Amino acid sequence: MAEAVVSFVLESVRDFTIQEANFFSGVSRQVEAAQTELQLMQGFLKDADARQGQDETVRIWVAKIRDAAYDLEDVIQTYGLKVVSKKKRGLRNVLKRFAYIFKEGVDRYKIGNEIENITTRISDLRSSLQKYNIKDRDGSGGESSLQLHERQGLLRRSYSHVVERDVVGLENNVEGLVMNLVKDENRHQVVSIWGMGGLGKTTLAGQLYHHKKVRQHFHSFAWVCVSQRCQVRNVWEGILFKLISATKEQKQEIKEITYDEIAKKLFCVMEEMRCLVILDDIWSIETWNLLKVAFPNVETESTILLTTRNQAVASLPNRNVFLHKLQPLNENESWELLVKKAIPARAEIDLGIYKDLGIKMLRHCAGLPLAITVLAGVLARKNTVREWKRVYENVHEYIRRGVGREEEYEGASWILALSYDDLPYYLKPCFLYLGHYPEDSKFLVSELTKLWVAEGLISLRQQRHGLEKTVEDTARDCLSELVERCLVQVETSGSTGTIKGCRIHDLVRDMCLLKAKEESFLQINNSLQENEAVNPLTSTSMVAKAAQLGKIRRLAIYLDENADRLVSSRDETNGHLRSLLFFGLSEWIPKSEKGLLSPLKDFKVLRVLKVEGLNKVEVELPSEIGNMVHLRFLSVNDSRINTFPPSLSNLGNLVCLQTLDFRVRNMDVVIPNVIKKMKQLRHLYLPWNYRAKGKLELSTLGHLQALYNISSEYCDLKDVGRLTNLRKLTISVSSSLQNPEEILKSTGSTLNRIRSLFVFVYNNSGKEQAMQIVSSCPGIYKLGLCGPIAELPKELHNYPNLTKLRLYNCGIKEDQMGILEKLPNLTILKLFEEAFEKNTKILVFSKGGFPSLEFLHVCFMHKITEWRIEEGAMPRLCRLGIKYCKGLTTIPDGLRYLTNLRELTIIGMHRKLHRRIQEEGEDFYKIQHVPSLVIEERFD
Repeated sequence: MAEAVVSFVLESVRDFTIQEANFFSGVSRQVEAAQTELQLMQGFLKDADARQGQDETVRIWVAKIRDAAYDLEDVIQTYGLKVVSKKKRGLRNVLKRFAYIFKEGVDRYKIGNEIENITTRISDLRSSLQKYNIKDRDGSGGESSLQLHERQGLLRRSYSHVVERDVVGLENNVEGLVMNLVKDENRHQVVSIWGMGGLGKTTLAGQLYHHKKVRQHFHSFAWVCVSQRCQVRNVWEGILFKLISATKEQKQEIKEITYDEIAKKLFCVMEEMRCLVILDDIWSIETWNLLKVAFPNVETESTILLTTRNQAVASLPNRNVFLHKLQPLNENESWELLVKKAIPARAEIDLGIYKDLGIKMLRHCAGLPLAITVLAGVLARKNTVREWKRVYENVHEYIRRGVGREEEYEGASWILALSYDDLPYYLKPCFLYLGHYPEDSKFLVSELTKLWVAEGLISLRQQRHGLEKTVEDTARDCLSELVERCLVQVETSGSTGTIKGCRIHDLVRDMCLLKAKEESFLQINNSLQENEAVNPLTSTSMVAKAAQLGKIRRLAIYLDENADRLVSSRDETNGHLRSLLFFGLSEWIPKSEKGLLSPLKDFKVLRVLKVEGLNKVEVELPSEIGNMVHLRFLSVNDSRINTFPPSLSNLGNLVCLQTLDFRVRNMDVVIPNVIKKMKQLRHLYLPWNYRAKGKLELSTLGHLQALYNISSEYCDLKDVGRLTNLRKLTISVSSSLQNPEEILKSTGSTLNRIRSLFVFVYNNSGKEQAMQIVSSCPGIYKLGLCGPIAELPKELHNYPNLTKLRLYNCGIKEDQMGILEKLPNLTILKLFEEAFEKNTKILVFSKGGFPSLEFLHVCFMHKITEWRIEEGAMPRLCRLGIKYCKGLTTIPDGLRYLTNLRELTIIGMHRKLHRRIQEEGEDFYKIQHVPSLVIEERFD
């Protein structure tokens, strides 16, 4: 990953020195020399990165390059930020001016020496390339990265004659795909099997290749393993030899014809004959583009079946493709496969005494056949329960690495690591950053992309190609690419198909952590205690070992009941940390309430600080935070910050800050008017409740995209009109605005760009202005309203993009349902508490209403006693949630008309209602067509 680090550092240094060119005049020569050395180094890093796993000396060399690049960036940015901050303070007298000029000269001399020292380190490392036999990316010699790839390719190569006997869980996959392959009408040119490494794609392809019906349907067959380093002519020759059953003489003739002639010959054979060609293990769309010219692109009786880890390859634009995504095995299938692989069929043993232990071990495999096979290889020679228990004690390590002897099974990690090795350089650090998150945890895309941007992991050069794209949009593109490559799994998606939440497979996370450790990218501490030696993950020996291979730049701390503090004050790595993330804070009860964050003064180049969910104890933010000028991301969301430090005004020094999340749990917080100095802010989350002395000035925040919890009492709405990049706005209207028409007119063009709007109305005097704000945002996709508004804007049904609407305690009149029902593109509607006025007893969804609605959530609407759904209402509804509406004693009869309904959740309702919807109940006929029913009874 040194290639990625050096590339990002070069971009960062170049852009920073361009922006602050006036302040680098005294050290420009040294900066240029350092950049030149890094540029000269870049060509060799691809080979070095590929070889470091096989050569410890190369690994150390790569670590030194990474450190030198990081150190260069830290030194240049620290100096630049220091000079900029001093120049902007303004000097009041000549004596101070002369003192400053003298000090600046000393700083420039010092910084020049530091940069020269780093440049010398890089130059010396480049001089040692020959000693380590590291070549330019086009070079060769020694055991090059090419030879390593070839060796790995042979180890994982698939063969058409090898038929897997112990197949479990693929029966339905085989049956469906065979039907697709042999049908004569509406045929597909390409059938793609897509899934993560080790999921059984090749095994499934083999079952299809040898299936009786498939053999009867097709006339000629060819199987070729493509691999990561594809030789196009070799692939074409291999296919053609098999399709025509080439003799020795024919093979020689084919080898002698030109590149174009062999492509044309293969094209004609597949067009004239009914052929099945299996392309196993295609890694990139570029490989397909090279191969496809020899495959017919018109309707033929031939079919190409390919397997891939990459969704972009599986989808193949401009081809008639059937896409089949392979899923993990369930618990029963996993146990069946383990028994077949680990226990001989003739063995006379009682499987019952092994099953509980086996199921526990299989949970570490998470349904991945590769991992189950590795585990079975370990257990195959274990014939007693005691031996199985010994394996269970170290099962995680066995699955990940195998048993450590070459003649036995390899572990799963190296197979999964092939996907990491195939990543372009700019995606590798993005993937490794996922190692911060605990096992089985879901991470929000909105947070992850901000962290990537704050860390500088998103290539600015990449972002520029997008023109209108923000750097966050580019970060989302990177995440989508990781999803397509099966390294990240989608947990939740938005109504427009955007990815909201993700997770990674446990074994992929293991591989991620192994790579992160190899690259000195990330360290994880499981707890922090006064006696650190008891925890091997934070012991001095580990830190020393890590230091030999590179300085620790990122730290994730998982807190448990043993931890007595947040940060170690004795950790020598603190001075180099760029990222500090805490997990488990919401469950952690600290033993002391003092000094929890006080050692933060050691973190001089910290870019990311995430202290969320610290709500079991009230703490103070240390004054040192105001001196962390490198900070890009600071979040204390959902923490109980008792008081801000007296030096809170120093937060104005955080001129690099991009994300500030102050949504603390306190009832009342006083915010000083310092946010205006943070001109790089892109995402600002103010506390839920706060006060300010005067008005907070926000007009200087020209990069701001998201502004949460702005208050009409403490913020000037005219400032919002100057935020031309603003897309998300949450605003509280506590009283009537002065000159509302003038204010809204001045902000109109900006509000028209808002895509997500949430408006809190605290009293009747603010409802008119709240609706004027909504009326000024015709481009919104999401709208939330909370508070007594009574009436919706009449023009709301003309909002073309509105897809999500949430109403909390709005008290809207019954006739307002007519406006809601006419929203043409509304897909999600959530109604909470008194969404309608208090005397509303009957809820009516009329015929033709809500034509696009897919998800409806009705919660805590206690006053509703009757709900009618007419036939023809909500024709597309697929998910419905009804929760804690105690006035309802029966469900709507119209539910039976909702033929697209797939999920129905009923929780905390009246006992009478619950009795009526049981299978034997009188209302069950209304919901019996719904495939997924979740019903939890009310017990009061």
